[in-house]
Amino acid sequence: MIKHHPNATMLKGFVEGTLADSVSLIVSSHIELCEHCQQHVDQLTLQAANVVFNEDQAIDDAFFEEHLLSDDDPILNNGLFENIEFDLDAIDKITADTSRSIEIAPEVKKVTIADTTFTVPRALHSVARKDWVNLGKISRSRLDFDDETHHTSLLHIGKDGQIPCHTHKGFEITLLLEGSFEDEMGVYNKGDFIWLDGKHTHQPSTKEGCVCLTVSSDALYFTKGMSQLFNPLGKYIY
Repeated sequence: MIKHHPNATMLKGFVEGTLADSVSLIVSSHIELCEHCQQHVDQLTLQAANVVFNEDQAIDDAFFEEHLLSDDDPILNNGLFENIEFDLDAIDKITADTSRSIEIAPEVKKVTIADTTFTVPRALHSVARKDWVNLGKISRSRLDFDDETHHTSLLHIGKDGQIPCHTHKGFEITLLLEGSFEDEMGVYNKGDFIWLDGKHTHQPSTKEGCVCLTVSSDALYFTKGMSQLFNPLGKYIY
């Protein structure tokens, strides 16, 4: 069961198209997995459409009133519209014909890394992935996705693996695509969407292994023990 979601402001920004491209990409990937957020986005989309429609309708009404033709206008009395007939039965048959409708099943792409197979979100299908870089039980494939300083990656942690205790210089968004992991703040499962920043310190670990989609705006910063020696390399992990 998915327990962690983008907040309402982020979903509204997704619908309005105001999020950074990388953030929009990971939100879209979460929505694909989450029925709750799908319904919320559908509602927001309908509200946005109603606003646009009402604005357009107001413009159309104003235009019509400004250009309304009177009964004695020569355009209406030149005989052009007298003999026009519409075959309503034929129109009904055309619009009701569903025999030519085609259902296209969404394409499914699966990737296996180490001992874990996961489904690639549809939002990522057209995005190239670079080669996996391995560091112990951690593997990372950076997405070839240019979004200023944001890094977008697929991250795999093998069974019984963990990432040393760290915080973040910027923000980090994690979407769990397969498996599960836990940290000091809770347990996360497939579909969970987690936003962390410099206010959070954690040490993720997984028993079964997991694959995540991550977006980060800056490097990790390790906070304990010998792992602090790797801080100059923090930006290469996520």
